[in-house]
Amino acid sequence: MLKSAVQPPAGACDGAHLYVFGGPLQLLKLPWEAEELLAKCAAGACRTMRCLTHTGETVSLARNSHRHLAELKLQQIAIRCVEMTVAFTFPGQGSQQVGMGTDLAKDYETARRVFDEVDEALGQNLSQIIREGPEDQLTLTENTQPALMAVSVAAARILEVDKGISLKEKVKFVAGHSLGEYSALTVAGSLKLADTARLLKIRGKSMQAAVPVGEGAMAALLGLDLPEAQKLAEAAAAGDVCQAANDNAPGQVVVSGSKAAVDRAVEMASDYGARRAVLLPVSAPFHCTLMQPAADAMAEALAEVDISAPAVPLIANVVAGEITDPEEIRQRLVEQVTGVVRWRESVMYMASEGVTTMYEIGAGRVLTGLARRIERSLGATSVGTPDEIDATAQALAAN
Repeated sequence: MLKSAVQPPAGACDGAHLYVFGGPLQLLKLPWEAEELLAKCAAGACRTMRCLTHTGETVSLARNSHRHLAELKLQQIAIRCVEMTVAFTFPGQGSQQVGMGTDLAKDYETARRVFDEVDEALGQNLSQIIREGPEDQLTLTENTQPALMAVSVAAARILEVDKGISLKEKVKFVAGHSLGEYSALTVAGSLKLADTARLLKIRGKSMQAAVPVGEGAMAALLGLDLPEAQKLAEAAAAGDVCQAANDNAPGQVVVSGSKAAVDRAVEMASDYGARRAVLLPVSAPFHCTLMQPAADAMAEALAEVDISAPAVPLIANVVAGEITDPEEIRQRLVEQVTGVVRWRESVMYMASEGVTTMYEIGAGRVLTGLARRIERSLGATSVGTPDEIDATAQALAAN
């Protein structure tokens, strides 16, 4: 019933310890009863390990006390040793901050080449805005979108070029939140970096131009799941536009639309069971039908760009499933402008397909936090600094 364990790197353990994945690799001391069972495995340690009771219940070693683990009868436990199954995720708007990626450019020529190529494609010194600000320039959506993409691609290229990590060999899926989908496709070789930079500049400008400043709004509804949020949005619309825009995690849905309708949704939220409703500091109502002019602009822009099949499948925002066909990718990128970002379902889909570990490539930790809320068994960690890249490279190389 016991399977052989995956060999850890030399010196990584002494048989009395076990590696479990919950963000960074974490060393956990086991009681002697578990050590005895581990001795029956070939190596005595593995990269990802779960205990299954005879009832099939999954018990996370990291979340249970040593006493509880020791009390489990050995004959009721099987240790299943499996390698990590990895997805790369890429952040969207809101993760930006002045100075992001600066350490990558300082330490790696690979990152500097990415920033230089983006600057050249845009005819703009975007890299200086990323490094130095001012913040009000970085947060302009026409700058934010290519900036976040550039940082994500720089981190991913370092893993590939400097650390020798093959996306095709080590990663099962890529996925990105909203604009992060473009980062994912670039890293997976579906879009060229220069094309992506120009597309995101057009996307940012057209989204901002679609609705005059002050006429649209977005609000986060905390404590409501998607069906309840959709009912609230429909009731609040009252002839205006109010729609679910982002299904981020259980109990966290964002609505978008005309300002009057979103204001009504905030006022009515408690009547529908929301714990809290918060207006978001955004410049436009993204991912709703008011963005149709931007969707039209992106359809025109994407028609002029070569799209290749990605090295690994993309989990698309609007379908929460995997796609690889270039023409479908083109279509889904257009639909995404006005459609719901189905992030909760996307993460659940990846977990259902065997993904055990998600690396958030680029700036911030938003998706890392969401992953743990959506599926508690997932390991999730951010990869945006040289140290994080080193740790990730070591983990992937050993996997």
